[in-house]
This record gives sequence, C-alpha cells and structure tokens, in this order.
Amino acid sequence: MSDTAIALDPSNRRWALLAAAVCLLPLLLQLPFQVALAVGASAIVVALLSWRRPVPGPLRLLIAVGLIAVVLSLSRFSIGRDTGCALLAAMLAIKPSETFALRDARSLLGFALFAPFATFLLDQGPVSLLLGVIGALLVLSTLQRLAEMESGDVQTVPMRQRLFGVGRLLAVGLPLALATFWLFPRLPNPLWGIPERAMARTGLSDRMSPGDYMDLLGDDRPALRARFFGAIPRQEQMYWRGPVLWDFDGRTWTQPRWHPDLPATPVEPGRERWDYEIELEPTDRRQLVALDLPLATPSGAQSSLDHSLQTARPLTSLTRWRLQSAPPAQYQATLPRELRQFALQLPPGFNPRTVALAHQWRNEAGPYADEAIVRRSLDWIRRDFAYTLTTPLLGRHSVDEFLFDQKAGFCEHFSSSFVVLMRAAGIPARVVTGYTGGYRNPIGGYWLVRRSDAHAWAEVWLRGRGWVRVDPTAAVAPERIYDTVESRAPGAEGMLGGLGAARSLIDVGDWVRRGWNDFLIGFDAERQQHLLRPFGIERIETRTMILLLALAVALGLLWMLWLSRHDERERDPVLRAWHRLSRRYRRFGLEREPSEPASAWAARVAAARPDLGPALTALSQRFSDWRYAGGEPGGRSASALAKALRAHRPPANARGER
Repeated sequence: MSDTAIALDPSNRRWALLAAAVCLLPLLLQLPFQVALAVGASAIVVALLSWRRPVPGPLRLLIAVGLIAVVLSLSRFSIGRDTGCALLAAMLAIKPSETFALRDARSLLGFALFAPFATFLLDQGPVSLLLGVIGALLVLSTLQRLAEMESGDVQTVPMRQRLFGVGRLLAVGLPLALATFWLFPRLPNPLWGIPERAMARTGLSDRMSPGDYMDLLGDDRPALRARFFGAIPRQEQMYWRGPVLWDFDGRTWTQPRWHPDLPATPVEPGRERWDYEIELEPTDRRQLVALDLPLATPSGAQSSLDHSLQTARPLTSLTRWRLQSAPPAQYQATLPRELRQFALQLPPGFNPRTVALAHQWRNEAGPYADEAIVRRSLDWIRRDFAYTLTTPLLGRHSVDEFLFDQKAGFCEHFSSSFVVLMRAAGIPARVVTGYTGGYRNPIGGYWLVRRSDAHAWAEVWLRGRGWVRVDPTAAVAPERIYDTVESRAPGAEGMLGGLGAARSLIDVGDWVRRGWNDFLIGFDAERQQHLLRPFGIERIETRTMILLLALAVALGLLWMLWLSRHDERERDPVLRAWHRLSRRYRRFGLEREPSEPASAWAARVAAARPDLGPALTALSQRFSDWRYAGGEPGGRSASALAKALRAHRPPANARGER
C-alpha cells in the first residue's frame, strides 16, 4: 500500500506535530519579535483548525498568502537571510494543515529538520544547538514510529528504548563529524558568504537621529568581551570608540563619506598602554570599536581620519581582534582649514535660540577663550539639567527644545546639543559614538560590554591641545539622574532586587557562552594550525592536516563498522530478546552456537539441565513458529513472544552438570 493512502493515527500525528514544533522553536527565538509572534500565532491557529480534519484548500491558500505577506511587510520587502528563515518558519507553521497521511507526516518531519539548520545562520549559541539537537532526536524517534506503523508492527516500544536506538545512530557518525570539524583544512577567508540580514540588528551605526539610541539602551545583549594583557584602564577611562559623526542636517548626525579615504591624523600617545583582545559579537555592519585611541590598525580593518575603525567585511559572525590603545597626550595639534570648516558647519535656519546663546557667550568670553566656553556649558548642564530615558520626541528645532525647554534627556541629546552649541560658538566639535564602561565578570576575569552600554560623547578642538574628549552627559549632577537603564532592568526593584544569586547566574551564563565561543565558534584557520601546540607542535602544515584527517576518517569508519557488527535482523525486538536469552546461559557453558538450530539447542540444554528443559523447549518452539512458520499458533503477537523471551531467567542457584 502506498504511504499516501495510509492515514495517520491520532497518536503518531501528535508526535509529528510536536517534533515539528520543537524544531521550529529555536528559529522563532532568533527571528525579530513581531515576525516570531506572527509565525507562532499562525502555527497555533493552524494546529487548532486542523486538529480533527484537514483545512479546506482555499482556506489553506488564504492563510499561506496572508502569512507570507505579513513576513515580507515586516521585513520591508527586503530579501536577506533572516527573511528567508522567516519564510521557512512560516511554511513550516502552516504545513500541519494538510498533514493527515503517512507521506505528509514524513514530509513535515523532513521539512522540520531545516529549521534548526536555518537557526544556525542567525545564531550559533549553545541554546540554539541544544534545542536543535532535541528537535532532531524527536524527529528521528517519530520517523521510527512511522516506520513501525507502516510495517504493521503495533507493539509499543518504550520511549527510552526508542531514544537509545536514535542515540546509537547518532553515535555512529559523531566521531567522523567531530574529526571533520577539527581537522578538515580551513581557509583563512571563505570562498563565499551568506546573504546579509534584511532586518537590521540593533548596534552602532554611522548615523544618529533623535530616539535612535532608545533601541540600543534597552538591549541588554553582549556587544563585546575584552581580555587585557597587563595594565587595565579604570572603568571611567573605558571609552570604546566607534563611528565619529561630523555632518549635521538639523536632525540627524552622519559619518561623512570622505573621511575613510584620508589618512589618520597624527596623535602623540600618553604614557599608559593597554594591550587587549576583544571578542566582538556579530552586528552585520563594518564598525569596529577600540579603546580611545587605537595605536595601530589591526589586519582586516582600516582606520579613518578620525581614528574610527572599519572592517573589510561585514561582521556577520563572531570575530576577535588584538589591539593596543593609549590615551592621547596631544591629538592633532594643528587643524587644517578644510577640516576646521567641516567641524564648524551648521545647517541654516535651525535652532536660533542656541545660536544666539553661543554668540552671546563668545562675545562675553572673547575670541580665544574656547576652554572657558566649554567649562561654562558644562557648569550649565551640572546646574540645570537632568538625565532620564523618559523623553518626548523633539521637533524641528531639537537642540533649542532640549536646551531651553526640556532640559532632560540621555547621551544622544547631550552630545548632539553640546556639539551644536560649540560649533555655533566657533569651536570645532564633533560627535563620537561607541560604548562606555563595562562589567568585569569575576568568573573568567574578562570585561563584558553590553549594547545597553552604548554612549555618545563629544570631541572639541582646543588650541595647543588638539582634539579633547568632553562627555557632557557625565556632567549631570548625581542627584539629577532620575531614570537609567539599570533602574529599568528586571529585578532592579522589589523582592529580587537585592539578591546576588541572579547576578551570579548571569555571570556563569555569560562565562559559558564565552567558553563556547572560544571553543567552537572562534575555531578558525589560524587556531586550527596551532591545534597541536599543547603537544609541542607549534604549527600544522596543510599536508599534515590532510593526513591527520585521513587517519581520523579511517578510524571513524572502523568505529562505524564496529557499531554495525550485528546483523540487520538484530533490530527486530524478538531477535534481540532471543539472542539475549542465549547469552544468559553463557555462565553455565550452555550458550547457543551461532549455527545451532533453536530446537537442537533446547534439546542440549534439557540434557544438561533437566530443570530448565521444559520452559526453554516451549520458548524455542514458539520462536521457531514465529521465525519460520509465519507466526505463532493462536495469533499471539510478536510483542508477547519478545516479552516472554525477556522474562525467562535460568535460576542463579540452580546447579547442573554439563
């Protein structure tokens, strides 16, 4: 009978739907929230509509078209790997609407296995792998159930035994897979890349508009991890420099297009030196951050005029960068006329009150009192301004509204308004974005910088000193800090707020993730060549790597042959029980010979052990009838025979003579 005509029983259909749902879960966790919500809700609705009977064809078509339209609209009709993964999830969510035959169930399960693999295009973390493995185990177990249903074997196999069989299958290929992972020669640069995301991740950008930083400040995921070799800067010195924004159109600050083509400006570094390695989480952008200021440009990146770093390729995966930085003693003491003009440009017709105040300050201070104007503005902030994340969206004259009306905001408002005020007063200034601070994880001794540590500050050019970092947000008086990211964090207030257990759990979780990144995700061509360094072999050549891989493959094949040494018939539960019964007589020297018929073996045992002869003779006759006569008399099932064979035990205290 064709598997198309075999209808699924309710139990096997539920197992198929459960396995598909578990495979879909890790993919949903990596999709944008709105997309995941739409796909997950559709999966639940489809499962309820098709619980007893297939969904009519027109309705299935309507659901499919509607869900595809929702996914594409949420991705703004841009095609990328996340859009493709979302469409895969959508198709998997509506497939159960027609899954009522054996072939449909197999199709659903085969399709479901693509979901964990698609998840790895978005995230390679341990949680994604664990959920993917659980889903794959459920799929394989369910496929076994379907095979038993198709063969007509109605016996109930315990789940533990079924999972053991699936684990045995996985154990056959696991050593070979591990050997290929560790020893297959890796290329320093991939021959091809995966498509970029259509739905951008939150992260540092080459532009800053009012409200942009709210997404970053609310994102508590890791941005980078840093490990220092030697001196460690104080936490207040940790300014992780990212994109530098020069151009302002009245609302949005942007990184100019001309600055990557110009050489980095000269810097006289201070006496402090920081040697460190950063592990940068994927952002799908090219911005690389470094402690202010980097002394050299790492391989694979380029430094712009203002010492912001960009990578040659988008950061679509975890990357590591070894860097050295030092605080500047003097940063570009001489400012060329063209750069000075760029650092003073303001769009006409915007923020008239700010411009008038800056002119007033300049007239009162004189033409060369730039530092006095900077101090005056910081004193004003310290006296009258407050820090809060609860801010209304500003209008056309955003700087005027912030400085004279609102007087409360976060780093985005302070840095932008400060730079506009400085430029209007004739002081060259620019906005610098990046991260500030960090948290030292006591487990592992590394520093963790989260995306919520995103920050924007300012640089002003002062005669005799060059570019000087000024953080106007830090000038806010402590008593005027009303609303911060920390105060909005879960558990910051209430019963759990004072407990350290949650903090310790987070530390352990991030330490595990860092170890995972170091052990697996960060295993590249360079680390592969130093794989045998603990054994005194400094570097493995490609030829040696291929020989080691060939040896590992040979050993893996031998392992597979050893695990598969039993005949194919051993998979039958009755045969397994029969062979185990034979081995129970080994301690008496009465184990069945490989070529010995069942009746002859029973007769030999009866001659040596009369007390066991009748029971074993009856079991051997039942086995012979099942094996060679097409079944036992009376229509007894194979499961009953297997149960009887498993239950037979020769008494341990019985004594017989050979």
